Amino acid sequence: MAMTPEAKVKKKVAETLKKLGVYYFYPVTGGYGRSGVPDIVGCYNGKFFGIECKAGKGKTTPLQDMNINQIRAAGGIAAVVNEENLHTVADILNEREVDERQLAFDF
Repeated sequence: MAMTPEAKVKKKVAETLKKLGVYYFYPVTGGYGRSGVPDIVGCYNGKFFGIECKAGKGKTTPLQDMNINQIRAAGGIAAVVNEENLHTVADILNEREVDERQLAFDF
């Protein structure tokens, strides 16, 4: 079975997280969890993070935006990643400055 473009982004993000030794998981709501939670959540260097993975020009939903904003308001790291800014995942988690031109989405 062929992998979807979004699944390819998730796989690449997971590869980076593994290299960094990050604790992470893919939350599955299955009707019982909270909707709009980022695709990948975890903890790195004592800081909670959420990464929403999109393919191409995919946009976040209002519910995803709300969750991203809540994570940030609580002091966590939240980002939207696609093929264009995959290379910035380590910088995002380390809270380094990321060149705005490299970001595919406004967060």
